[in-house]
Amino acid sequence: MTLDLFPDRLAPPGLSYLPGFALDEEAALVRAAMEVAAAAPFRRMATPGGQEMSAAMTNCGAAGWVSDAKGYRYARRDPVSALPWPALPALFRALAGRAAREAGFADFVPDMALINRYEPGARMSLHRDIDERDFASPIVSVSLGLPAVFLWGGRVRADKPARLPLGSGDVLVWGGAARKYFHGVAPVRKGEHPLTGAARFNLTFRRAL
Repeated sequence: MTLDLFPDRLAPPGLSYLPGFALDEEAALVRAAMEVAAAAPFRRMATPGGQEMSAAMTNCGAAGWVSDAKGYRYARRDPVSALPWPALPALFRALAGRAAREAGFADFVPDMALINRYEPGARMSLHRDIDERDFASPIVSVSLGLPAVFLWGGRVRADKPARLPLGSGDVLVWGGAARKYFHGVAPVRKGEHPLTGAARFNLTFRRAL
């Protein structure tokens, strides 16, 4: 149970766990994510080493996170269409700001959102979010759809991660000293959600530029 792992809303130093924080806006958030994906379709990007990622991704806002043989980076245009990424929905920006304030980051205004779609079996290996220019701003992560297990690591990849079960509407915020900590997602189990079907969406808000 999550309460056994994190007895308070404030989890390990720098990580805030906000259970059900986005639940009231769950349907609207899923609709907005699908509208973004209609303009900039989900795709499975490749790592610089050529391995295809198991989670499909798209972006919205001033820039999008991309990965290919050239490396990890932010691009102002979708490399598939050469068009600017869809605008960041006002609903997204407002939710991210409220969650950040709840976690103690009063002035966070995201300029982009990375949207991940996890189908059963998809995962995200331990990594750090270090391609942004602004590390003073936190990361705000919103779970929608199928449940998943979030892996919260430490300063180095070898640190054993804690496992936090997440449901639809749960929000995580991390920043400060933990801004560059390793984190990931365990393989998503099979299931069905009334809004997302056999998938989990994750909205990750950042200050990238």
